[in-house]
Amino acid sequence: MNAARDALVQLARQAGLAIDWQDAAGNARRVDPDTVRAILSAFGLPCMTARQCGESAARLREAERVVDAPPLLIARCGEPTPLPWLGGRGRMRYRLHWEDGGTHDGHVAARAGGDAPRLPPLARPGYHGLEIGGSRLTVAVAPPRCHELPDRARGWGLAVQLYSLRRELDGGLGDFSALAELARAAAPLGAQALAVSPVHAMFAARPAHYSPYSPSNRRWYNVAHVDPAACCGAHAVREAVASLALSAGFARRESQPLVAWAPAVRARLRVLRFLFARRDRWLSRAQRESLDAFRDAGGASLEHHARFEMLHARLRREHGDDWRNWPADVRAPESPEVERRAREHRDEVAFHVFLQWLARDGLATAQHAARDAGMTIGLLADLAVGVDPAGSERWCHAGDMLNGVALGAPPDLFNPLGQSWGLSTFAPWALRQHGYRAFIELLRAAFAHAGGIRIDHVLGFARMWIVPDGMPAASGAYLRYPLEDMLALVALESWRHRAIVLGEDLGTVPPDLRAHLSAAGLLGLDVLWFARNGDGFASPARWRADAVATTSTHDLPTVAGWWRGRDIAWRKRVGHGGSGGSGEFARDAWRERRASRIALWHALRDEGLAPGAPVTPPHEPPNEPPLAEIAAFVGRTPAPLALLPLEDAIGQREPVNLPGVVTGHPNWRRRLPAAAPRLLADARVAARLRAFAQARDEAAR
Repeated sequence: MNAARDALVQLARQAGLAIDWQDAAGNARRVDPDTVRAILSAFGLPCMTARQCGESAARLREAERVVDAPPLLIARCGEPTPLPWLGGRGRMRYRLHWEDGGTHDGHVAARAGGDAPRLPPLARPGYHGLEIGGSRLTVAVAPPRCHELPDRARGWGLAVQLYSLRRELDGGLGDFSALAELARAAAPLGAQALAVSPVHAMFAARPAHYSPYSPSNRRWYNVAHVDPAACCGAHAVREAVASLALSAGFARRESQPLVAWAPAVRARLRVLRFLFARRDRWLSRAQRESLDAFRDAGGASLEHHARFEMLHARLRREHGDDWRNWPADVRAPESPEVERRAREHRDEVAFHVFLQWLARDGLATAQHAARDAGMTIGLLADLAVGVDPAGSERWCHAGDMLNGVALGAPPDLFNPLGQSWGLSTFAPWALRQHGYRAFIELLRAAFAHAGGIRIDHVLGFARMWIVPDGMPAASGAYLRYPLEDMLALVALESWRHRAIVLGEDLGTVPPDLRAHLSAAGLLGLDVLWFARNGDGFASPARWRADAVATTSTHDLPTVAGWWRGRDIAWRKRVGHGGSGGSGEFARDAWRERRASRIALWHALRDEGLAPGAPVTPPHEPPNEPPLAEIAAFVGRTPAPLALLPLEDAIGQREPVNLPGVVTGHPNWRRRLPAAAPRLLADARVAARLRAFAQARDEAAR
């Protein structure tokens, strides 16, 4: 029995699983053997007996043998780089082909004891070609750090949910033109950045699936946010809306406080299809050339996504939304049957390429609008941690992604049962095997039309909590990822795009991870609700200088909602309280919230931001949330960038999203009450933004 157990543990560690780990409370934990077996089986590693474990371990050792040159060698500027596949070889010449032209010749020397030779330090970041020992490969030379904001920068920006924005003739759903309007309205007030919810491709044929953090494909764009008028003018859109008898529905949805995703997306796509069918009437020569160039540059990745969208629309009624349940001959993007169907329905494939082109142009226009209006950063794009396994990214890269497990998070104080997000992502061994090609493509797509990116759950660069299909979220384990390689590639792409990087580092943080992120120039994220000092709130001066500061996030209550306990009321209403949503839970939670409100009021007073005498029980802070004062409190931190969610700027009480809640709360649906220029001109909103901006100026002195 002990031999079998030891063999299982050894195999698990060899496969990258952390058998022993520490929870959020600091307690030592060990993964249950049944969980280990379920995960290893999902990895294709038989492990029910000691013999099977030994055979699987031998397979892993053979796969890990370094015999040939890797497709991508990752190096750091100024540091020698080992060449392990050349171990035991003597002196050799090499030639480097710089990516911007020219070559460099040199040699590597044999090392004592047969150790692998090392490539001398290189000083030029980029992707360079290397010829050595009969091998040709690419060397990714990363700078020491990501692109960074200037020293003493104390800028500020807004965070916005793209779908929530309003403008005339939007049909009830925010779009890229509304984002550009917001940028032009915010920049004159001093905003340097707009952090935007993810714009990854969703499912055109499945509009009721709309969480931006559960996308179909992170390489491409969410076509639901296309403004049809941006390509052919408002007159053509009004004509299309009238011809399709959509006017009444457009007007009704535009007046509603919540996004009606399914009808709004369907109507917008009907308009776009109408315009696509008549493209010869309005598509200029320059636009046609731009579309053709976009399709050429998109290559196989774009074609495959467009094919998926075509197939999904045609197969979902009979075979469902999950491509894994489709006929076997259409489960791969380049199968003969998929090729045949793509030829047969070439116009439908072209339509989805057209939609991606419009989305790309809309996003690029918004970034140009932000920079032209004076923002130094502009858009902060959001890179989701994973994808819906039924989507096109998994279909395109089925053999490279985790199978039989879902991404999630272990139990913590806020989620005592843990979280299983139902998402998939690339397997760590597949990333290395294919030279990180897909990961680099994701980074480039995120950076392409932004002044920075936010990496969701950057903790996953070091380890990812994975949960076997069908098991509870707490029955998971951590899987190691190649942290240093991924950080090097992020730094390189950040340097190439001259864009900053924010890593969302909330949750159960591995030891020393924040130090690694900071050393690579990634900014962390400090949130007011977690910036505590015992029972109180940490003063602004004690916040991190290498992190972005913010009042809240999309998964946490707004400031006004927190102050009034709206999140507690919602948890009670949907039954997600510690006692099944009982009154006892609400009473306990509200008792803690009252104490926290008093603590925050004390912190504001200590900063000279809250007038009046100290508040001590049973005296209460004001009923109305001190929004401007709280914004100024966060603004005074030493963070190089501070973000104020638009919901906090306008004083919205209701949350954007309640994690773990599927029904009972309108996640990802709340719209802003007016168009951005009108909102920002409101006297109360303007006062809050002035307080925020003035606090940033004070922090810079």
